[in-house]
Amino acid sequence: MQNLVIVESPTKARTLGKFLGGKYQVEASMGHIRDLPKSELGVDIEHHFTPRYIIPRDKLKKVNELKKAAASAKNLWLATDPDREGEAIAWHLQELVAGGGLGADKKKTREPRAKSQLPTIRRVEFHEITEGAIKEAFEHPRDIDLQLVDAQQGRRVLDRVVGYKLSPLLWKKVKSGLSAGRVQSVALRLIVEREREVQAFNPIEFWSVEANLEAAERKNANFVATLIEQDGKKVEIPNGEVAGEITKQLQAATYKVSSVNTREVRKYPAPPFTTSTIQQTASSRLGFSAKKTMMVAQTLYERGLITYMRTDSVNLSTQAVGAIRNYIEQQVGKAYLPGSPRFYKTKSKVAQEAHEAVRPTDIRLGSEQLKMMDGMTRDHVRLYELIWKRALACQMSEAVLNQTTVDVKAENNGSKFLLRASGSVIKFDGWLKAYGKGADEEEKDEKGQHLPVLNTDDRLSLLQLMPVQHFTEPPPRYNEASLIKKLEELGIGRPSTYAPIISTIQDRYYVEKMEKKFIPTPLGIAVTDFLLQYFPDIVDYDFTARMEDELDEIARGERRWQPTIEEFYTPFEKKLNEVSENAEKMQIASEVTDKVCPKCGKNLQVKYGKFGKFLACTGFPECKYTESIEEKVNARCPDCGGEIVVRRTKKGRPFYGCKNWPKCKYASWTKPKKVNSEQTTVNSDKR
Repeated sequence: MQNLVIVESPTKARTLGKFLGGKYQVEASMGHIRDLPKSELGVDIEHHFTPRYIIPRDKLKKVNELKKAAASAKNLWLATDPDREGEAIAWHLQELVAGGGLGADKKKTREPRAKSQLPTIRRVEFHEITEGAIKEAFEHPRDIDLQLVDAQQGRRVLDRVVGYKLSPLLWKKVKSGLSAGRVQSVALRLIVEREREVQAFNPIEFWSVEANLEAAERKNANFVATLIEQDGKKVEIPNGEVAGEITKQLQAATYKVSSVNTREVRKYPAPPFTTSTIQQTASSRLGFSAKKTMMVAQTLYERGLITYMRTDSVNLSTQAVGAIRNYIEQQVGKAYLPGSPRFYKTKSKVAQEAHEAVRPTDIRLGSEQLKMMDGMTRDHVRLYELIWKRALACQMSEAVLNQTTVDVKAENNGSKFLLRASGSVIKFDGWLKAYGKGADEEEKDEKGQHLPVLNTDDRLSLLQLMPVQHFTEPPPRYNEASLIKKLEELGIGRPSTYAPIISTIQDRYYVEKMEKKFIPTPLGIAVTDFLLQYFPDIVDYDFTARMEDELDEIARGERRWQPTIEEFYTPFEKKLNEVSENAEKMQIASEVTDKVCPKCGKNLQVKYGKFGKFLACTGFPECKYTESIEEKVNARCPDCGGEIVVRRTKKGRPFYGCKNWPKCKYASWTKPKKVNSEQTTVNSDKR
């Protein structure tokens, strides 16, 4: 074989093989082929933080296969993903082939191959798996970018040092089995601090008064206006008594239109998706977790359907813009095509690499066609449709709305009141025709109503007065979308890190999800308090963002990674030693329940173990009674109609089972669809 191509995954290998043809053998490395050892630090701190890479046991067979294939190849093409992680994988592959060894273990090291025996190693980079992009990449290969490799190594070593040095201290001072991470700890702090704001919040009562009015000369021309002023002063209604007094005065008032103002408002489309915005929008529109979004997008990319999904760029290539504009003109209508292409600039503090935004590789391929492809699930189709609509909308004409504000004057015995109503009507839907209205922050619809045709001095009839009680609300708890948005605003983490961060803090039981909102557990609160007290830099927002900037400087060749790590580690090590000797053990708040221990009669409390929450007797260690906590889900057993609960295997993997076990044996890795209990039928044959 003259040409050996190595990529990360079998799906990507199959897609690439279709374009390259029989002259190329395409193999998958199955991700990283070398890594730091899990059982030890794996970093030689005394010798410039040199990482000690090994080949994991489960990768030895694959490594031998790749080495055997490379031994007979004339050209080795490293076609890993176009980011720092992909660059590092390519570098490891190059080191493996050139060095001839199986890792740092001397017993498994072989003599390096002679240079004359080595294949010509070339790095190819592409941001979409299409015939044109692949051809272009293979015609213009390059060397491995060692600056990107250094940036990846610097991040990997930094995170390993923080995690492996700080975690044992948490075991000693908080609870065994805990973990700390440079970015995950900051994300956890955000959630904990927001929860404390929520708990400390004192709601304040206030009232509003709304009037349902109708134009006197026209029937069925009613609208709702809200009281905003009384005798020229802004109305503030603190309680129901004041609201009642105002309502009495308005009940006997006369009403007329004092002014009607209509203005044209233009709403412009949002930029095409980045990693961050696609995670946020998929969360709000589709209900996807960040992890699920990235897994589905990975498949779409490897099948050649979308561009690379790990990007912080909002740029589109000239060819892509041309294709999208051509599609709009031919398929949507010339009225929806602006006079010139739209260009966008990123607002993210962490934007770093000149990739394209996430877009379809072929705008002519719609979601209906995707449904016909093998291996495409409903989730793939829904996410692709979202990406397709966003890419199309970003090059369409702006939407035009007529926004109208109506001021109403009410008078009663010398008292003058001002009420206001607002509404908007879409004059031209523009990009909304493709993308529609969603829950995205950047496209929230103007608040208002459909107003009847009104003129100044029109007399109005009062149909109903509606005093409404309100309370001020605490700041909202973070969900996945808002947490990602906040991390991005602070410049913390990178697009590829958001999904694993959110998964980690849930897997460690530092936070729980309730109604899609994050709530910290007592364990998560204790960890945050400990880090804030003894390692404020680790969870400091500015400090963490500055470390990200320094890693970017390494990628640009402006800084070396070893001195950067040393600058961080020297004071960190000193602090570790001080805290280990002097800090007292942190106490985790107990969640005592009303449930009584069946053995000794004492109350049970919530505890957190290797496999999540469970109930334990407050009389421990004298009483060792424990029982599991059933996590309920809004679904019914398809076999018997019983309630579905989350259970766990002996290794801690969650699955869905029927509460009527062992009578009903139903179990599934995937959550059953919601089933109305009245509509549930028992299928004993299926069971």
